[in-house]
Amino acid sequence: MNILGISAFYHDSAACLVRDGEIIAAAQEERFTRKKHDFHFPINAVEYCLKEAGISAGDIDYVGFYDKPFIKFERILYSYLAYAPVGIRSFFKAIPLWIKQKLFIRDIVTKEIGYKGDVLFPEHHESHAASAFYPSPFSDAAILTVDAVGEWATTSYGIGEENKIKILSELKFPHSLGLLYSAFTYYTGFKVNSAEYKVMGLAPYGEPKYVDTIFNELMDLKEDGSFKLNMKYFNYCTGLTMTNSRFDKLFGGPPAKSESSVTQREMDLARSIQVVTEEIVYRLANHVHKETGKKNLCLAGGVALNCVSNGKLLREGPFDNLWIQPAAGDAGGALGVALLIWYEYLGKDRIAEEAKVMQKASYLGNHYEDKEIEEFLVKEGAPFVKLKTEEIPSRIAELIADENVIGWFEGRMEFGPRSLGSRSIIGDPRSKEMQSIMNVKIKYRESFRPFAPSVLREHVSDYFDINCESPYMLLVANLKDEKKIKMSGEEEKLFGLEKLKVVRSDVPAITHVDYSARIQTVTRDDNPLYYGVIEEFYKKTGCPMIVNTSFNIRGEPIVCRPEEAYKCFMRTGMDYLIMGSYLLDKRRQIPVEDDIDWKKEFDPD
Repeated sequence: MNILGISAFYHDSAACLVRDGEIIAAAQEERFTRKKHDFHFPINAVEYCLKEAGISAGDIDYVGFYDKPFIKFERILYSYLAYAPVGIRSFFKAIPLWIKQKLFIRDIVTKEIGYKGDVLFPEHHESHAASAFYPSPFSDAAILTVDAVGEWATTSYGIGEENKIKILSELKFPHSLGLLYSAFTYYTGFKVNSAEYKVMGLAPYGEPKYVDTIFNELMDLKEDGSFKLNMKYFNYCTGLTMTNSRFDKLFGGPPAKSESSVTQREMDLARSIQVVTEEIVYRLANHVHKETGKKNLCLAGGVALNCVSNGKLLREGPFDNLWIQPAAGDAGGALGVALLIWYEYLGKDRIAEEAKVMQKASYLGNHYEDKEIEEFLVKEGAPFVKLKTEEIPSRIAELIADENVIGWFEGRMEFGPRSLGSRSIIGDPRSKEMQSIMNVKIKYRESFRPFAPSVLREHVSDYFDINCESPYMLLVANLKDEKKIKMSGEEEKLFGLEKLKVVRSDVPAITHVDYSARIQTVTRDDNPLYYGVIEEFYKKTGCPMIVNTSFNIRGEPIVCRPEEAYKCFMRTGMDYLIMGSYLLDKRRQIPVEDDIDWKKEFDPD
């Protein structure tokens, strides 16, 4: 039984192929088109999934689309009518796309891939819930999904038991935690539906001075985590912006301009909305725990990518165990709807022990054999050294220990927004200069952005206040007290980005200004080659972790194919590139001539 799941036409379009309950392949369209957060029909992702499964469109038994377009359209029409004549410009911009495209999913599926069978349409939050529960290791669990908006729901909770999911309650549009966070993303000068994580990363530099203003003026928050927003401050229902002039007046001026210097105001705003988000999620989780009586919690929806909030929930929340879908945003809806059809619609049995490996560490994307990589390198005229597989861990670990920055292109591409040791840039966490080098000379992005450690699972509690798996880089944990370097009196007085100058631990490249880190635990079972590199680095240095950031520059999707990896390597300050068995030294490469300024090729993310 082959089931194709599709998400499309909002942002982060994706496809997923499930065969007899096994996730065969999943990928985001952006990786193939090179357009960040590509929202178009994911034809390239679909074609990849079919190829990986070794089937054609005629072999597909069911197609699922991740939400109900007609109900979503109803919500959009209702919103415009409620605010008319305000928003007429936005109305005329949006409606043609719906009339020509978004309402006719069945016809589009037939036209694009030649499939003529049934297309099933669950609700948006059902797809999120399915993506969270079915791949989890739990036989029963509470499910909490929080995002911007689906059809009407913005937040929902329910339960998963064996092969069934039941949604128990919903919070409806326009009252949305995801949209509230996006409003502050917009106001602080970053791109909505793209750069919310920048706000999260910026938060520790600021003070929570606007928390009371948010709670008193922008929302009415209840003890159970439900809330109503004061819509007089927002413009997202019908406008072309997230906030309005009243919002500007409340927070002391107009929105920050894109690419402008970050000021203390933006830092304080970021800290404030982060604190508010954590409080809302904490209250929601406590309410869900009380109502369901479950000891396990599964999370999905875009807000579930807020790893700081997740970390607090793990430390302070009422649940014993958390599991978070690594593709928690809209892309994961493709996976969710495919599994929903298999378990809910077709009534297939689910065994929790088997579900533990269903996600396959989220290595669900395409891969390249050595033959394909070598053919590309020879055609490109790129000098290389071919290594034996068993040589790679020790050689790469040695290069990292010498403070080289390595492009790492191995195995199947990750599904979701995080690089997890397949399409990664890796380096030495002990280096005092590594964060700056990677941000400014390689990623071409803001200096305040933190980097994550990939740490051996068995050693994670040696450094961090956490002792559980975090394979998807979705939990933030604090550095243990004994690993911290206390600040001097003068250092304590520093404000804003000046805090970057302070060395806070013996792994400064991954230690954020608040002594925290976004953790990825690595096991030999999940990724033996990547594990081997970290293990060898540990043997050489005594440090059980390396720096891991995504293999791309700002505004660019994570690299997908060898040609993109090579271009990124050549156009940035990386020292070495390893693709499959092939090691490339930057010093031996022929310089790129008459190249464009890649800093300007992609828009800021």
